[in-house]
Amino acid sequence: MYLPYFFLFSILLALSPSSALVQDFCVADLSLPPTPAGYPCKKPSKVTADDFAFHGLAAKGNTSNIISAAVTPALDAQFPGVNGLGISILRIDLAVGGVIPLHTHPAGSELVVVIEGTILVGFISSFDNVVYIKTLNKGDIMVFPQGLVHFQINTGKTPALAFASFGTQNPGLQIIDFALFKNDFPTELVNKVTFLDVAQIKKLKGVLGGTN
Repeated sequence: MYLPYFFLFSILLALSPSSALVQDFCVADLSLPPTPAGYPCKKPSKVTADDFAFHGLAAKGNTSNIISAAVTPALDAQFPGVNGLGISILRIDLAVGGVIPLHTHPAGSELVVVIEGTILVGFISSFDNVVYIKTLNKGDIMVFPQGLVHFQINTGKTPALAFASFGTQNPGLQIIDFALFKNDFPTELVNKVTFLDVAQIKKLKGVLGGTN
C-alpha cells in the first residue's frame, strides 16, 4: 500500500533542485551587475585558470588613515572564482593602535587568524548584549557569528597582520560609526537614537565627513 507513495516521493525528489545536476562553478562575470544571489556566471568558454587565483593578498595595505588599518578583500568582486562557492577571504593590516571599528557582516560568519602581532578582538551577542573579548597572538583564531557586531584592535607594540575568511562569497559590511556619522543622517535624529549630545555628534560628523 505504500508503493504509490514511494514512487511519488521518488518523482518529487528527482524534480527537486537539490538533486538536479549543476555546473561545477559559476565564475563571476564582473561586466554585469550583481544580483541577490551573486554575480551572473561568465560563459564557460571565457573562463581561464586566472579566474581561480588571486594575487592581491601578499602586499601590505596602506594603514595611513584615521583608523590606522587597511583591509584588502578577495570577495566575489575581486576574486571571480569564489562566486557561488560560499567562501571568501580578506587581509587585515593594523598599525600599532590600529582599529577595525564596530561593524557587522549581515551575510556571513567570519573566522579570523592572526599571522603576526597581537590583536584584541571581540563581539556582542544580539539578545542579551554579552561582550566576548579575547586577545589573540600569532597562530590564534576566533570566530564571529553572522550578523553580530564585532571589532579588532592592535594592542601590541608592532604592526599586526591577520586573515579573515567567510562562509559566503560576500559577507556584506556595515560599519556602525560610518552608518551614524559619515552620511546625511540628521543630527537631531542621531541624538534621539543614540543619546549622544549634539556637539559630540557634529564633531564625529566633521571627522568622518558627514553632513546635516
